[in-house]
Amino acid sequence: MKGAIAKAEEIVASDPKRYLLLQQFSNPANPEIHEKTTGPEIWEDTDGQVDVFISGVGTGGTLTGVSRYIKNTKGKAIISVAVEPTDSPVITQALAGEELKPGPHKIQGIGAGFIPDNLDLKLIDRVEKVTNEEAISTARRLMEEEGILAGISSGAAVAAALNLLKEKEFDGKTIVVILPSSGERYLSTALFADLFTEQELQQ
Repeated sequence: MKGAIAKAEEIVASDPKRYLLLQQFSNPANPEIHEKTTGPEIWEDTDGQVDVFISGVGTGGTLTGVSRYIKNTKGKAIISVAVEPTDSPVITQALAGEELKPGPHKIQGIGAGFIPDNLDLKLIDRVEKVTNEEAISTARRLMEEEGILAGISSGAAVAAALNLLKEKEFDGKTIVVILPSSGERYLSTALFADLFTEQELQQ
C-alpha cells in the first residue's frame, strides 16, 4: 500500500493543477464523516443499546469516527474492536510497543501494513486477528447462508464477531459489525474460486 500511495503522490507532484490526492489515510474528513453520520445512525438504529462495535481497519476512519461519537459524544463505554489480518498484525504490534512487521495477506481493504494517521489507537479496546482462510470462508457463508454478497474484508469482520461470540462475556450483547465491501469487486479473487464457470463470471 505504501508503494501505491508513493506512486499517487508522484503523479500529483507531476501536475498539481491536474491531479488531486484526497489522502484517505490521513485526511481528517474521513473519520469526521463517520462521527457525523455512521455513528449517529448506529446509535439510533440500536436505540443506544450497542455494546460492541467491530470494524476492519483500512484507513481507520470508520473505527475512529464511530467510536468517537459513541464513546465521547454519547458517553457510552462500548468495546471497539479493530480487525486486522493475522499475517500483518501491525495494530497489535503498535499497541504492544513493538516494531511494525507488516506481511502479505489476501484480505483486500484492510491491513495496509502501517498505522494510518486516521486511526486513533486510544479508542481501540481489542484487536481481533483473522486469517485469510477465515475471511474468505466467512464471506462465502454470508453469500450461501444469508444471501449477502460481501467482500473478503466483510468476511473478516464477521469472522471476528463470530469469534467474540464464543466468549461468555459477550452473551446477550448487541454487537454491530461493519460490512464495507461488496462481493462484486472480488469476482476474480480466491473468494469466488471454483464457485462459477468462466462464462458465469463474464455475465
